[in-house]
Amino acid sequence: MSLRDRVMGVSESVLSTVDGLLVVADTDTVHAESVAALAAATLGVSRRIAEQAKVGALREVVARCGSGHVIVLAVGERALLTVMGDDGLDIAAFQRESPATVEELAKVLAADVAY
Repeated sequence: MSLRDRVMGVSESVLSTVDGLLVVADTDTVHAESVAALAAATLGVSRRIAEQAKVGALREVVARCGSGHVIVLAVGERALLTVMGDDGLDIAAFQRESPATVEELAKVLAADVAY
């Protein structure tokens, strides 16, 4: 079951590499390749901010926008998940459900490298 199914308000998602290459997307309205590239830049800058602030490893970047949210989550060192949600995104449910999704994706990606 996807985050879209488990969390009210999740509308689209993009899985990409940390260098901005699209892996897979569940999108209806956004250009997935553009989101992948922009999310990689966002993750890179945000990781640098976290390092400089000495607050530990970056987990997620949340942008609250006029009519929704964009959340970029690190998936290990190799990938990132970008989730878009509408104005009704259930942030508490997202924060509760997203770690399991990130862990599952990390395992799948690690298994892919092993072969």
